[in-house]
Amino acid sequence: MTEFGKSLASSPTPIPGLVVWELPVHGDNRGWFKENWQREKMTAAGLPDFGPVQNNIAFNDAVGTTRGIHAEPWDKFVSVASGRIFGAWVDLGEGPTFGAVFTTEVDPSRAIFVPRGVGNAYQTLEPDTAYAYLVNDHWSPDATYTFLNLADETSAMEWRFPLDEVEMSAKDVAHPRLDAVTPMPPRKTLVVGANGQLGRALRGALGDAPHIEYATRQDIDLTSDDLASARRWRDYDTIINAGAYTAVDLAETPEGRSQAWAANASGVAALARVATANGITFVHVSSDYVFDGSLNRAYREDDPFAPLGVYGQSKAAGDTAAATAPRHYILRTSWVIGDGKNFVRTMASLAERGIDPKVVDDQMGRLTFTHDIARGIRHLLDARAPFGTYNLTGSGDPTTWAGIARAVFTATGHDPDRVTGVSTEEYFASATGPVATRPRNSLLDLAKLEAVGYVASDAEASLRRYLAT
Repeated sequence: MTEFGKSLASSPTPIPGLVVWELPVHGDNRGWFKENWQREKMTAAGLPDFGPVQNNIAFNDAVGTTRGIHAEPWDKFVSVASGRIFGAWVDLGEGPTFGAVFTTEVDPSRAIFVPRGVGNAYQTLEPDTAYAYLVNDHWSPDATYTFLNLADETSAMEWRFPLDEVEMSAKDVAHPRLDAVTPMPPRKTLVVGANGQLGRALRGALGDAPHIEYATRQDIDLTSDDLASARRWRDYDTIINAGAYTAVDLAETPEGRSQAWAANASGVAALARVATANGITFVHVSSDYVFDGSLNRAYREDDPFAPLGVYGQSKAAGDTAAATAPRHYILRTSWVIGDGKNFVRTMASLAERGIDPKVVDDQMGRLTFTHDIARGIRHLLDARAPFGTYNLTGSGDPTTWAGIARAVFTATGHDPDRVTGVSTEEYFASATGPVATRPRNSLLDLAKLEAVGYVASDAEASLRRYLAT
């Protein structure tokens, strides 16, 4: 019996993501009316903004008609347009709740949000029942489906009508028992730029689970007109863009300028379009070079762009493109140190070889290690932090490149006074090629990231650990 006058409300179930929704239904002498799906109200009340693209209706004229148990690789919002059902749902996705069961009756005043990988089944309790569901992907023969037998003894559904007395399809009767079901894997994560310093750090942070993919430039062509169909993108939850053109000085040459814009702007825009079209979370790593370094305080995420050179301009354009994806995290960082050739390794080598370097002493900032960027990315994803831009560097007192060089000399048992501080102009005075203008202040404010629970590593302590290992 349809209930009238209820308020819009939700109730969780033992299956993660499976949520029952009570729907307001308004009745009079003509019948009844309801808003079956109202995006603004329902998302404000906590329903995921799952982006439905198709509306399906199954009509059942006989009481006891039974369908299921089907788990698809997309989300569904299930409701009843007329009649009443006994619904049953089983978690068939990978994880600790695999096999968990939930049952309830659904009439026009109740709906249920069914997340990807949860098996769905029902029996009709009234004649002429119309079972409706919104889905956020189009049916595809290439998609991964998971099924469970309606008579599975482990899930032990208490069906309203005995299964040997009801209408069922031959396919539903033949589905496997729970012990023979292959759990549906989670949606995939794609790391682009997997061979770079950050890509390698991400492999260490995310591991090599089957649903984590690592792609190099040879694996994925961001310039291709076929990028939108290069993969079944609806199977992906997250794209992490760890690739970039970072040759700051070469970016000032004609060839470098083209390469910088292709990698840092056009490639980012292509990934953002894919993410937008498929409801994917897009993670993009940016740079302090989007600013000119003229402020006398740490830069915040909402400070306006003011890049000084081609590299910074291409990164600012990439940030703008990344921000068009509704589900995006832009991590802005500075002075990055990874497991390849870098400033710290160079200074350690000079110290060991007895060379006394001249190092820039008028640029301020903090070191950031790639494993901390990877840790920050994972934190934002795991914490489901609000989408947007976040600064991520090491913490502690800011220093200069010369200050870091002296710290390297000290940590490796050498005299830090062997390092001579010079101005940026002095350092590049003898350069024979193009030199990009550097921001003098690369200090980034970390308050926004810390507010979502991330604890930044002390840059000086991280430097010591890096040198020790």
